[in-house]
Amino acid sequence: MKMELIQPFINAAVCVLAETLHCSTRITDVTMEEETYRKKGLAAEVAISGDIEGRVIFDMLPPTAARVASHLAGSEVPETDDMVRETVCEIANLVIGNAVTSLNDQGFRFKIHPPELHAAEQGLAGNEDTEALVMCFDTPAGDVFMNIAMRYNRRRKADAVTTI
Repeated sequence: MKMELIQPFINAAVCVLAETLHCSTRITDVTMEEETYRKKGLAAEVAISGDIEGRVIFDMLPPTAARVASHLAGSEVPETDDMVRETVCEIANLVIGNAVTSLNDQGFRFKIHPPELHAAEQGLAGNEDTEALVMCFDTPAGDVFMNIAMRYNRRRKADAVTTI
């Protein structure tokens, strides 16, 4: 996995979490995973296709997601409220939106698919060549996890078929 593909997401996550929660944010844990991703709580996945392809997953324990939603709403939001699930997707949208600008500036062309919330308990399946960088962001609301699996998807000239 190339840092030039994932660094925009890391930078965007740090900025969005710090701005949204009005706090400092730091990365406390970074791991590489080749196994199926096991969600920790409420997970939103954003798929990316085009010159680069892969996915980014944002994951929060329900109490953390409720605290983030409460902070954004300005009042207490229970863990079971729909706003909590919508908050996880909105954080994903904000981070992706910021990262996309940087990747577009680097000349990549791709499509961002809307976030999908994963409520099932089983892991999120990858494929045999999916390697993901998983990081934990420490915030006053609790830990926020981001799982990034990206790869180049450009066709090589030698692989292109010319039709006459």
